[in-house]
Amino acid sequence: MTLSSILQEQSAALQEQLVSMRRELHRHPELSGEEHETTARIRTWLTESGIPLRELNLATGVLAEIKGSQPGPTILLRADIDALPVREETGLPFASQIPGRMHACGHDFHTASMIGAATLLQQQADTLHGNVRILFQPAEETASGAKTVIAAGALEGVTAVFGMHNKPELPVGTVGLKTGPLMASVDRFIIRIKGIGGHAGIPEATVDPVVVSSAIVSALQTLVSRNTSPHHAAVVSVCRLQVGSSWNVIPDSGEMEGTVRTFQREARANLPEQMRRVVENVAAGFGAEAELEWIDMLPAVNNDPAAIELAGQVARAQQLQVVEAVPTMGGEDFALYQEMVPGAFLWMGTGGTEQWHHPKFTLNEDALAISAALFAEIAVEALKAYGDR
Repeated sequence: MTLSSILQEQSAALQEQLVSMRRELHRHPELSGEEHETTARIRTWLTESGIPLRELNLATGVLAEIKGSQPGPTILLRADIDALPVREETGLPFASQIPGRMHACGHDFHTASMIGAATLLQQQADTLHGNVRILFQPAEETASGAKTVIAAGALEGVTAVFGMHNKPELPVGTVGLKTGPLMASVDRFIIRIKGIGGHAGIPEATVDPVVVSSAIVSALQTLVSRNTSPHHAAVVSVCRLQVGSSWNVIPDSGEMEGTVRTFQREARANLPEQMRRVVENVAAGFGAEAELEWIDMLPAVNNDPAAIELAGQVARAQQLQVVEAVPTMGGEDFALYQEMVPGAFLWMGTGGTEQWHHPKFTLNEDALAISAALFAEIAVEALKAYGDR
């Protein structure tokens, strides 16, 4: 039997156990930085399977490490474990038991799948040339978890990293792969406007921040249509606008907040200053003042060609359907690992009914064993490939 068939057969035998784990996690979702019970469950399941743990001295999150019988590189597999502040509306018998909390992004699927991969790799430990770490990362949804675990040393000595996100629109048994940018950089901005308030019936004595805010929102869209290269992709979204509190009083100030998403480093580098110029000059044209606060958050997920090629070879060996992954302007702090070591982030087909973060988000659990086998073999082949360099 080939390694692919062995891992797929062993993974299929784990399917019932993986479903049970995923449903247990789904019943008890925890928000970013609060994943204490989730962490305890993961530690227990890994320990029961004889998988060694590495201590990171973190409040939440788990790092396991399977040591091979021979020296070699260290490969990292990563899953995220946090849930969202969403009230579940699926009606499933294992729906969230915590009001206003839900695994609406499928991180419970990611976690159970990687526990499966860890179990399969532990069974192959005597044949491994190198080590495989499996990281169960907290706080992905707040873009803070990767920074925390990197600072704690999770990436020390790692040669390459692999991870995934479930993709509801792809059928089970399908893997989406793409070299280069797959998920966008994520940056946040806050714009504060200072005008002159007064009586709504005497607007000529004021500098109306409502009008100024409206003009700024419209002008910001020219950053994409006229300031960004047509060969680049960018999104500028104002998501919060607060100005005024009465029907007959023109306020003296306003504030808006939003996000900028890009794929290319050049576009990301240029947009802050371009935005600052638009904001300040539009406000000045009305006689108001405005200031921009720019908050760097995450770079783009940028897939390494060799890592993607390796993942594709494994997926085809396991007779999975490989398709070109469609990029998304959603963000992922997996990108921070790729800033330090080469890596690949994949789409795993889960045949769901709704998109991420929806209160009726579901997925097909048949993908659990498929994902576990895929990532176990990716780790094995990565040890070989990176060990030869």
